[in-house]
Amino acid sequence: MRTLTIAAIQTAPIPFDVEATWQRFADQVRAVRDTFPHVELVVVPELVLAAEAPLLQARADWMDRVALPLAGPHIDRICALAEETGLWLVPGTLYERGDDDKIYNTAIAVSPLGEVVARYRKVFPWQPYEQTAPGSEFVVFDIPGTGRIGLAICYDGSFPETARQLAWLGAEVIIQPTLTTTRDREMELVCSRANAWTNQVYVVNVNGADPAGVGASVVVDPEGIIRQQAGSGEEVLVDTLDLDAVTRVRTYGTFGLNRPWDQIARYGQGIRLPMYDGAGIHTPPWHDNAEQIPASTPR
Repeated sequence: MRTLTIAAIQTAPIPFDVEATWQRFADQVRAVRDTFPHVELVVVPELVLAAEAPLLQARADWMDRVALPLAGPHIDRICALAEETGLWLVPGTLYERGDDDKIYNTAIAVSPLGEVVARYRKVFPWQPYEQTAPGSEFVVFDIPGTGRIGLAICYDGSFPETARQLAWLGAEVIIQPTLTTTRDREMELVCSRANAWTNQVYVVNVNGADPAGVGASVVVDPEGIIRQQAGSGEEVLVDTLDLDAVTRVRTYGTFGLNRPWDQIARYGQGIRLPMYDGAGIHTPPWHDNAEQIPASTPR
């Protein structure tokens, strides 16, 4: 059995205090390690370590003030914490200052060896409110001997292309740090279930706690069923995800009925998609019929 035990900490930063927020985060990670020693991966909400403030308290210049390259002491201490605790960490997101001097909303994944194994820039910033530059590609990473994880951030989940591409790349779990402060959270929960069901993946969507966000973090299984849902305050969702369930659902169908990836393998390349410049849907590399993929398609 392939399992991944996660802890999704629904929490809030200390607004405009990066150092105090870091200490709070580190203490929470250590507390999870001590309280739930079987946990393997910890994730927190979007922009926690950036110490972003609640929506109507935000400062227009804060993003520019705290944006840093993805190298330096702020990254080193995340890596050191992962190595100290022996945990995989997805520490929400950071304001990243790129080599092009643009600022991105970026998620990283850090292994228990203290290595940054994935960097993902949010492809769909919440415009016009969010001023970060958009990323241009979706990212997955492997937990050796366990499975493949995809990264998404908040508003990304409102675009079906996000989950479909991550699943196509082999993701069995989508980790989605979120910072939603508004009443459209209910629609995000609908999207989390739909993304899980239509792509046959787990979705772990962890939102900010009150007052940073409205909470309602969820863990959704590959048949679209909510396994856990948080309230509005601070709490931690601990869950052991059975990744073999993804294989079962993709093999025998959602509720033993629906096998969309098999149908894509049969007919996908013949579908004309004008909005994607006419290209068909290629069979995913992990599918039994992967040999149908043209040699020119990146794997």
